[in-house]
Amino acid sequence: MRLDKFLKVSRLIKRRTVANEACDAGRVLVNGNAAKASVKVKPGDIIEIQFGTNAVKVEVLEIKDTTKKDEAAELYKYL
Repeated sequence: MRLDKFLKVSRLIKRRTVANEACDAGRVLVNGNAAKASVKVKPGDIIEIQFGTNAVKVEVLEIKDTTKKDEAAELYKYL
């Protein structure tokens, strides 16, 4: 699954366009490397997102095309 879509489906970032902009600005890392929105993510990947001065680091546990709001947190684990 594309990185921008995963960020939206997992509710880490609210909208896909915002996820695209974060990737273009270099604020998203996948396995330690700056990632474009089109990077394919798979279970086991480590995603780090810079939100201003804060950083969120998560591990991808599962990939789903759609999820309900209360099930979205099951797709990743905070590190």
